[in-house]
Amino acid sequence: MDLGIAGKTALVCGASKGLGYGCAEALVREGVNVVIVARGADALAAAAKSLAGAATSGAFVKQVAADITTEAGRAAVFALGHDFDIVVTNAGGPPPGDFRSWDREAWIKAVDANMLTPIELIKATVDGMAKRGFGRIVNITSSSVKSPIDILGLSNGARSGLTGFVAGVARTPIAAQGVTINNLLPGSFDTDRLKGTMAGTAQKLGQDFDTVWEARKKNIPARRFGTPAEFGAICAFLCSMQAGYMTGQNVLADGGAYPGTY
Repeated sequence: MDLGIAGKTALVCGASKGLGYGCAEALVREGVNVVIVARGADALAAAAKSLAGAATSGAFVKQVAADITTEAGRAAVFALGHDFDIVVTNAGGPPPGDFRSWDREAWIKAVDANMLTPIELIKATVDGMAKRGFGRIVNITSSSVKSPIDILGLSNGARSGLTGFVAGVARTPIAAQGVTINNLLPGSFDTDRLKGTMAGTAQKLGQDFDTVWEARKKNIPARRFGTPAEFGAICAFLCSMQAGYMTGQNVLADGGAYPGTY
């Protein structure tokens, strides 16, 4: 399927690896110009080189090594311009733990990264999208928005705040001006973050990594973890011309792990 977005320009955050990289790769394969941002300069440079090799229709790949959760980081990105047709927001999730141990600073940091940063990116780009008559914003959040995870209270709270905000702004007059805003909720995907979490779990339980890894798979109806490439494909579709009638939605990709009907 031709998604109809070749020649558009996208900002993809947290794109040096994992789900962010998967989204950037899917977009460049559709001929979308991509600006990728992440904190690690070396990993980002390697990602940019790989993405340039995958690009079609003469799409360019630019990189900005910056922390998008800071004002300085966002300023570095927008120094390239504000005229993004597509914005994929993404930031590393806050650490797990017991809510009794989190102080105000921990909460503010989580809200800054996983709620206020996406809102700032939306605010900086959405009016330009509306004037041009096309815009796609996809926020990578978490399956914990649908099914809260007790040890991920910081993520549950901050990402749910973003979800509530998007539910309102997606239905303002921008919806009639060709702009959609949706959230993409990943379950368990084969990424470095998942491996790190599983390693911590294995250590806590006194079990080897492979045992914990395989046990986690068995709790997913698909009996496997998702891949960044298939996550990216979903993201690319949400950015497509064909998805213009979808807005304000929470799209769950978790291999069937969420047990609810709605």
